[in-house]
Amino acid sequence: MTTTASTPAPLADVSREARLTLAVTSLAGLAVFLDTTALFVAFPDIVATFDMVAPAQLSWVLNAYTIVVAALLVPAGKIADRLGHKRVFIFGSALFTIASMACGLAPSAGILVAFRVVQAIGAAILIPSSLALLLRTLPPARIPFAVAIWGASGDHCVTGVQTCALPIWALGPTLGAVLVDAASWRWVFFINLPIGLFTVLAGRRILNESKDETAILPAPIGVVLIAAAAGLVSLGLVQSESWGWADSRTIGAIVGGFVVLGLFVAHQRSTSAPALNLELFAIRNFSWGNAATFAFGTAFTAMFLSSILFLTEIWGYSILRAGFAVAPGPLLVAVLAPFMGNLAGRIGQRPLLLGGGATFAIGGLWRLVFLDGTPHFVTAYLPSVLFTGVGVAMCLPQLSSVVAQSLPPNRLGVGGGSNQAIRQFGGTLGVALTIAFIATPTSLAEALSHFDLVWWLLIIGGVLTSTLSIPLMTRRTPG
Repeated sequence: MTTTASTPAPLADVSREARLTLAVTSLAGLAVFLDTTALFVAFPDIVATFDMVAPAQLSWVLNAYTIVVAALLVPAGKIADRLGHKRVFIFGSALFTIASMACGLAPSAGILVAFRVVQAIGAAILIPSSLALLLRTLPPARIPFAVAIWGASGDHCVTGVQTCALPIWALGPTLGAVLVDAASWRWVFFINLPIGLFTVLAGRRILNESKDETAILPAPIGVVLIAAAAGLVSLGLVQSESWGWADSRTIGAIVGGFVVLGLFVAHQRSTSAPALNLELFAIRNFSWGNAATFAFGTAFTAMFLSSILFLTEIWGYSILRAGFAVAPGPLLVAVLAPFMGNLAGRIGQRPLLLGGGATFAIGGLWRLVFLDGTPHFVTAYLPSVLFTGVGVAMCLPQLSSVVAQSLPPNRLGVGGGSNQAIRQFGGTLGVALTIAFIATPTSLAEALSHFDLVWWLLIIGGVLTSTLSIPLMTRRTPG
């Protein structure tokens, strides 16, 4: 294909340093995202391994990870700004890799959850530093496209780097299913080891250090408060099935979570070393972009987890078959995300977010109308996967890029971390609501009605994403 001055080839006008940085940081993000999606597939096998532990309790294998990642992303971004993005990125990658090995060797559910927390610390450290490293090497016109690749953690071969991450990302659920079927869920963690080893070694050679000496390290109390708030709300939602929605423990946990959240906001306003700079929310695109990120993160995570549970529990699919069944969605995202990022550079992110949220909601509506107890993959399930896949490709990377472009240069680490933290908090809520809604049905009809609640969550999340994107001010980028 011939390129012109007005339509440059993707990343053709970007330095070799930027392309190499994109390759390394995207690969690190790939390991984090691959672990998350594959673990959704592996979750039923984890439940079977630790069959003496209730599924609601085992959900903390998922929720403990997302809560810790969300709570630490913002302070980790500040630490990266202060100590150096390369140094922090290398340390986070190494910690994530070592913890992955420990998770795979865990002999009990409690130890697995504990090492998932350590793994989450590594992920929280490497995510904002990787984004800051990338953004500091890019010209403004290339940010939407490159962040689309970084956000999707996969692309075609990047020119001059030959990093073909797309097949791995797109087949993450299928790869997880193959590993579980051939061996066990433990190999979902072991697969991170070669990726982490390469990221650490290549990062030491390729990445250039950058830092902000004026960044102030956050006070620990702020980190504790935001983690406690998310933990209490998640506890109330997850235990609602066994405690009851009207039980004082359920109400107390959820209300207590919001009270602690209020204390966190008050503390951030009064402290000289905040974990989250609240003044960033005065930036229009930062505040509305993060609100849309939270809504979409909730719906996206609920969609992924509920898909596996529906296919295995309602349609009786094996883990392997369920992994292949959900693969068209991630594959479509990996194919479309770079194109959507390039398109966002020409027309702005807002049109894509408006259409993407609506498309995602249509996928949820399709499930609500057509999914029942009789397996009809092609007519009932596949169309919904394609709708949600297109919605994810249009929304998820654009939410990251619209927030990133709104940030001042000296707040790239903390600002990028804030956006990813809010997405993780949304993911925590999505997992908690899915587990709470599905519960333990006593009949097929009851099970289907429980899943209908999750399909409504997808619809509402998509509509909210579009609605919250309306106030965004985005424009096409020259060139």
